[in-house]
This record gives sequence, C-alpha cells and structure tokens, in this order.
Amino acid sequence: MKINIAVVGRFHAFNLAKQLENYAVLNKLITTYPKNITKRWGISLKHIESEVFLEILRRYKDKLPFFTNNFLTTFIQKEHAKNSANYLKECDMHIGWSGSSLETFIKAKQLGKITILERGSSHYNYQMQILSEEYEKFGIKFKVNYTTWQRELLEYELADYISIPSSFVKRTFIEQGIPESKLLVNPYGVDLSEFKQVKKEDDVFRIIYVGGLTLQKGSHYMLQAFHELNLSNCELWHIGSVKDEMQGTIQTYKNDNIKFFGHQPQNKLYKYYSQCSLFLMPSIQEGMSMVQLQAMACGLPLVCTTNTGGDDLIENGEEGFVIPIRDINAIKEKILFLYNNQELCKEMGIKAKKRVSSGFSWEDYGNRYVENLEKIYEKNK
Repeated sequence: MKINIAVVGRFHAFNLAKQLENYAVLNKLITTYPKNITKRWGISLKHIESEVFLEILRRYKDKLPFFTNNFLTTFIQKEHAKNSANYLKECDMHIGWSGSSLETFIKAKQLGKITILERGSSHYNYQMQILSEEYEKFGIKFKVNYTTWQRELLEYELADYISIPSSFVKRTFIEQGIPESKLLVNPYGVDLSEFKQVKKEDDVFRIIYVGGLTLQKGSHYMLQAFHELNLSNCELWHIGSVKDEMQGTIQTYKNDNIKFFGHQPQNKLYKYYSQCSLFLMPSIQEGMSMVQLQAMACGLPLVCTTNTGGDDLIENGEEGFVIPIRDINAIKEKILFLYNNQELCKEMGIKAKKRVSSGFSWEDYGNRYVENLEKIYEKNK
C-alpha cells in the first residue's frame, strides 16, 4: 500500500505524513513548503516534493486586492493539483486537501486510483451561509471566492472518501446530501511533548483564547461577555492576529484586563496556556480547532461552542462545557461558574489533560488513519 499526500501549505498534513512514514506506507508528500522546512517534521527527503514558487505566491497574494488575491488563489490551487497528478501512477491512494485537489482527482478517476479528500471545516455550503449571516449582522460585506466554492463541491462528488475531524462537520455534510458511508471522522491530535503544563505563577483567574480575532471565531461575543462580567482579579488573554473587522469591537469593549500578545511561536504557547485558568473557543464554525487540544494538554478546561469540534473532545460538565454559538449569556454563565468554583475548574483541567493524553496524540490520529486506509485498501483490492 502506497499513499500520496498533497497540500498547499502545511495544515496537519506533515503530522499525517510522518505517521504514514512510520508505517512505511508514505510514497510522496507534495507540498508548497521548501524541503528544508518540511524535513523538520522528521519526514525523509526522498518522500518530499516541493513547489516553492507556489508558496511564494501564496504568501504574497494576501497583500494584493481581493480580486487579484482570488485569481492567484485559484491559480495556486490548479497548479498544485496538476502537479500532484504527476505522481499518481506511483501510489495506490491519494490524499488531497479540499480546494486544491480537483485536477488530481479527475486524473485519479482515469487511472482507477482511490481518492480521499481532507476537509478541515464544515461543508462549504454551510460555511458560506453561516459566515454570510454573521457578516450581514455587522453590516460588513462577506467576500466569497466562488471559484473555490465550486471546486470544493466538485471535489466532494469526485472523492471516494472525505476525511473530516468532528461530528459537527459530519452533520453539515449529511445535511447537504453527502452519504454517511463516504465520511471518515478522525479527530486531530496534539504534540504532547511540546504542549505540557508548567507551574502557574500567580492567582489571577485568566481566560485565554488563541487564534485570529475575527467574526468567524466569534471573538466579538467573547469580548462583550468578558466586558460585561467585569470580574476582579480576572484577565482575558488573546494570542494571534487581529483582523481589521474587529477594531470597532475592541474599542467598544476596551478593558485594561484584556491583554493582546499578538502572534507567538507555537513552541512558546504552552507557557501562555499554563498561566491561565480556562480556554474559551467561541467560534461560529470550524472543523476542529487544534488549539483546544493544545490547551487541554496544558491542563485547561474547555468552554467551546457546538461548532468547534470540541464536543468530540470533552464530556459536557467534565472536562469543560459546550455552549450554543452566538450566546453571550452562555459564555458569561460558564466563565462565572468556573470563576466562582476555581478548585473545580482546576479539577476539570486535570481531567482535560488526562483526556487528551490518551487518544488524541498525533500517533493516535495516525493509527486511526492507517486503520481506515487498510480497510479501504482491502475493500478495493
């Protein structure tokens, strides 16, 4: 059994590639990342095919106007997919990322190869609908790349299987008419050697959120809830980029106890998690936010919405709480409960750490993936 993986950028493809290499089934990892960076994940150079020019374009395009950005995004997706198709003859199965696999899958069908589409978020129709609604509420035009949307829907049809990270994503695909038999649910993992808990240095009750401050992430609900609670000896920490769309909200709920740390290296994040009391993930939609796993590995209970994949990670009321999207009162209620019951909060954090230590490492993720691949391979022999 020989497996190809193709991805624009990195995502969790490198973690998957390493696990497949450990099983001696990886044929090629085709990525836009340079080889010298990709090999840091412990992947053998002989398995790496690099498209550096496309990576340069990918990083440059965000500085360009929307329509030019869209044009380059489509160009990168197509060129990557065409290039990936050149390695199909050497493999039995091809794993490609959504949006940038269409041409590969068309060629794979001609060659009789098995295809698996990696989709990290909800069904594209659902994603576009819920985000359009959210932006409309704030009077902001939601920009849509219709070419990518069309490519995604065609890939869903062509793929033999679609690998997704959570029950939430599965629900959105089934609602859109995708057969359940086509869906492979496999929650992501976390590097337990990198994300470890260290001693908290003070008694400040801290809520932490890691990720972009955006409308998609529900950041506006988080900021409003924290502002209205106005708790003493309590801080909200944010790590990540801040979108222009959030500047008004930040000014509205300006608070000296909200700390913005900007982007931080991944290998430093455990230090920030460890100085906090709970992790909040108020997203409107995403497949499975991996920062949730990171925070849990560092001993934090999780407060997350139903649309983050968090309900696959925790049992409600044990390792944290699952709340509805867009519910400011629910955010306030859970923060206040944990603030008023800080020993229980710590106990839930201990449970969260134990939970991810068994079943949610990258090795566990790889084991589940290979088990799926073996079943598919045997079925199609």
